[in-house]
Amino acid sequence: MDDSTTDPGPDAASAGSTGPPLSLRGVSVVRDGRAIVDDVTWAVRSGERWVVMGPNGSGKTTLLRIAGLWLRPTAGEVAVDGRVSGRVDVRTLRARIGFTSLALADSLRADVDALDVVMTGRRAALEAWWHPWTDADRAAARSEMDRVGAAHLAGRRFGTLSAGERQRVLLARALAGTPALLLLDEPAAGLDLGAREDLVTRLGALAADPATPPAVLVTHHPEEIPAGFTHALLLRDGRAVAAGPIRAVLADGPLSEAFALPLSVRWSGDRVSAQRR
Repeated sequence: MDDSTTDPGPDAASAGSTGPPLSLRGVSVVRDGRAIVDDVTWAVRSGERWVVMGPNGSGKTTLLRIAGLWLRPTAGEVAVDGRVSGRVDVRTLRARIGFTSLALADSLRADVDALDVVMTGRRAALEAWWHPWTDADRAAARSEMDRVGAAHLAGRRFGTLSAGERQRVLLARALAGTPALLLLDEPAAGLDLGAREDLVTRLGALAADPATPPAVLVTHHPEEIPAGFTHALLLRDGRAVAAGPIRAVLADGPLSEAFALPLSVRWSGDRVSAQRR
């Protein structure tokens, strides 16, 4: 990938883009002769909120790293906001993606102000000192912190925050760059019940907001899926088992096939759970 030293800015890729916010065509990742992701074709369109599920080792995080342009596939084509990776500056495309993950949290210095963490999302950066910042950048960061209930954390060092507070800051960071696409890799992992439900509620509010860009959420647990998510993709051994409207995919048959267990799925309102039959 061509990581040019030219700073494209947060809105550089927004003009003239066509096509869905995310498109994968025949994407595979092969390591030591094994396909971690195997010939996946998938698109996320405007207004859609996707959940990606599958057992450990099914390729969920690898697929999200490909979608976030942090990993080049062995084969296939990846396009973000209608622009094909490899044909434009990859940093321009990354600036159109809001991304959260445990690995990202671990990459941020513990002594960085939470506001600066959010502001780095404007340039898909890891350090605030990498770029000059304007009053508009700071205002945008504060606005997104307020949107996810994290405004009171400005001025706090990132490393002093609780797990739930860090997830809210990371969510604000993902939103700060006016992205075309949100990628959320297990945002509820490691949270206690209260913090998980708080985060799931906030994600549900974002899903219900038409101003929120299309989103992809990776999770191991159906109980972590917020209300308002519209579609689901199930993976097993790197391949897509099922993809489509969420209630058709998160049903007994497809989920049982993905996890190789006889599972019973229960919907309660807009929330879902599953257990072994």
